[in-house]
Amino acid sequence: MHWQSKKINEVLSALETAVAGLSKKEAEARLAKNGRNELSHKKPPSFLKRFLSQLSDKMIIILLIASAVSFGISAVTGEGSADSFIILLIVFLNAMVGALQESKAERAIEALKSMSSPESTVMREGKKQKIPCREIVVGDIVYLEKGDFVPADGRLIESEGLVTDESVLTGESEGAEKQSDLVLGEDTHTAELKNMVFGSTAVIGGHGVFVVTATGGNSMVGRIAGMITETEKEKTPLQKRLSKTGSMLGNIALLICGGIFAYALLRQMPPVDMFMTSVSLAVAAIPEGLPAIVTIVLSIGVQRLAKEKAVVKRLPAVETLGSANVICSDKTGTLTLNKMTVTEEKGDSDKLALFSVLCNNGSSPTENALLRYAVSHGVKENAAEKYPRVKEQPFSSETKRMATVHRFENGYRVVIKGAPDVILGYCSGDTALYKRSGEEMAKKGLRVLGFAFADCGYVPKDCFAGDIKYTFAGLIGMTDPPRPEAAEAVAVCRKAGIKPVMITGDHKDTAVSIAKSVGIWKDGDGAYTEKEIRALKDGERQKAILGATVFARATPEFKVQIVEAYRNAGLVVAMTGDGVNDAPALKKADIGCAMGGCGTDVAREAADIVLTDDNFATIVKAVGHGRGIYENIKRGVRFLLSCNVGEILTVFVAMMAGFGSPLAAIQLLWINLVTDSLPAISLGMERADDALMTRRPIDPKGGLFSGNMGIRITLEGLLIGALSLTAYLIGLRYYGDAAVGSTLSFTVLSASQLFHSFNMRSDKPLCKIGLFTNPWLCGSFALCMALQLSTVLFAPMRGIFGTVALRGEQWGIAAMLSVCPLVILEIYKILLTICSPKNR
Repeated sequence: MHWQSKKINEVLSALETAVAGLSKKEAEARLAKNGRNELSHKKPPSFLKRFLSQLSDKMIIILLIASAVSFGISAVTGEGSADSFIILLIVFLNAMVGALQESKAERAIEALKSMSSPESTVMREGKKQKIPCREIVVGDIVYLEKGDFVPADGRLIESEGLVTDESVLTGESEGAEKQSDLVLGEDTHTAELKNMVFGSTAVIGGHGVFVVTATGGNSMVGRIAGMITETEKEKTPLQKRLSKTGSMLGNIALLICGGIFAYALLRQMPPVDMFMTSVSLAVAAIPEGLPAIVTIVLSIGVQRLAKEKAVVKRLPAVETLGSANVICSDKTGTLTLNKMTVTEEKGDSDKLALFSVLCNNGSSPTENALLRYAVSHGVKENAAEKYPRVKEQPFSSETKRMATVHRFENGYRVVIKGAPDVILGYCSGDTALYKRSGEEMAKKGLRVLGFAFADCGYVPKDCFAGDIKYTFAGLIGMTDPPRPEAAEAVAVCRKAGIKPVMITGDHKDTAVSIAKSVGIWKDGDGAYTEKEIRALKDGERQKAILGATVFARATPEFKVQIVEAYRNAGLVVAMTGDGVNDAPALKKADIGCAMGGCGTDVAREAADIVLTDDNFATIVKAVGHGRGIYENIKRGVRFLLSCNVGEILTVFVAMMAGFGSPLAAIQLLWINLVTDSLPAISLGMERADDALMTRRPIDPKGGLFSGNMGIRITLEGLLIGALSLTAYLIGLRYYGDAAVGSTLSFTVLSASQLFHSFNMRSDKPLCKIGLFTNPWLCGSFALCMALQLSTVLFAPMRGIFGTVALRGEQWGIAAMLSVCPLVILEIYKILLTICSPKNR
């Protein structure tokens, strides 16, 4: 129901209440019927559900089926149970890690609950009393004083200079002036509902009384909370890429296993042996440690971002930053300082400074800005004590004026302030110059106030009766200024191929002025209010949104629609904000970035990343880190998959050639999860390229193998596989011992991958970037090499992994073959540097 469009007595009648308040019995009945003044929330998934979701991946399902069948065969033959057990153990450990890291706790609704003041003053049975806010019901009469939090939505029935801070809902930094005797239209914008108050806003001036019209989930904040609950987080670009890669690898594993069985049937080979070989191939094809490694690399990125004052709450959000090509930012407190400041004046500075103190109640951001202006001009805030106030006619949004009368040495001085056109109308003399100046200030997006004065020998009954001729003192223009670093951050965004967009609840002229000053809005860009966008046809609406860089008078629902429009166009959207009104859009965006200092709990809990310094520039730095982290993840994925290709080639080609499997499943698991994993994680510590923020954003539709990465993985895998096969054939043919061949193949496969990890650091040769500039990789290389050597050097380890001791010349062969990937690719990089000047 549109309560703002009804008279006070109509509202009280419709709600079946009165100024004397509800009876205790009626209040209890309504509380029992409608529930507490609290917000319901969606129950988060259980740990078991998260754990089971980790096991639903196609790669994991294939391994589980293979392990189950292998267990069955082991029960019959009494062999191979160790391999199956290890496979299952690794799978379940990975699922456990994934479940623990998967998602943030859903506390956004709890944060909304905590925003309400614990108690409020209400009228019940004709008596004022304090009750817990959760017990307030529709129809209650609630009293408000300066400093109170509004506990529920309601229609004002009394107000005296009432001003509320609704920035958390509307995005406007200026206080919202309230007036109970107004009757407004049904389509009045939220920011202009002057006869209504809303839960979770704050009273910053005056006092009032209202009748509760909505509580809990039916309130404005409750509806926003519902939007947060209903908005589900989709997979990030990296999750989609990894899912696609995993599905592809699973299909490859199935094809290979099918091919092996078909081959076994044609050659009349033992089906049980061939199944166990297929298990080995499945293990070789599937990078079991990839999800855990990606999680760890992301965690490393989280630590780095924390140092840049960006706290990450959801790990995949780190990668998503690198794909962002649109940043939708709130204006107030994000691009601006959220502090009204006088930036321009026209007239007598001394008089303007004095009058800024005298005609001032300090009840709004505007009046506080005037006080700071006065102090900066040498006028002390206690100047009002020297010239005592004897009368006041309070400011009204309808009359747009205020007057105060002060006792001066020779009588009384009347000071008036308000909208320039209103104040100039009471002044004598030529005011055309001031009128033009006021219009020019307004065009700049400034909030402009005019000041005038008159000396009287008496206290006038009505300062605006028309019998007093005022002298115009001047104009003061103020604004919520942009953050000093915002313009530079926007410039970096544009250079990096990212489109910055402002979405605000403020007026369009003000929004465009700020957007222009920081470089978001340029000539030719669109700027629309929500009403203007909604008036367009569907096709025109989408085109207008994509062509605009400023959206004004935006409601929470409209912010979500803007984000959806960009996402429907295939763009990856980052949304920054600090208020309750930003929370649904923060949740809907690919990545939500909330302000940690001035931001609300609701915004922080709905976001993926919290910027602890409330600095728009920090999100830009975070994007750079996100790109660097994604590059490191790609390095790790490229390393792991090229190693897996080498493993598949080694096993598959040897089997097809009739040599038998050179590697057991447990050996492949050892390589995948031990000697491969640490170097992959260490690649996540690689320093980001300084040129990352001069490139276009990461294409969210591009796969992990976009560009030439797929070709590189294949060629590198072929090289590693060929070296391992060579080692196996040397042992089998030259030494005539399959066990020696298997040991050489196992050693070369693992060691060559360790040397190969240095190839992943950069496209530049090591002589350019330095061999030891990533100490983590050097350390993991040494540790993994020692672990690998232990599987051959120590008898207990040889018993577990089925290896044999090697002689001196055999170790020499293994060493020469293992170092080949590093030598070959370094030569290639040096030649590439010589032939391509841009890489020098």
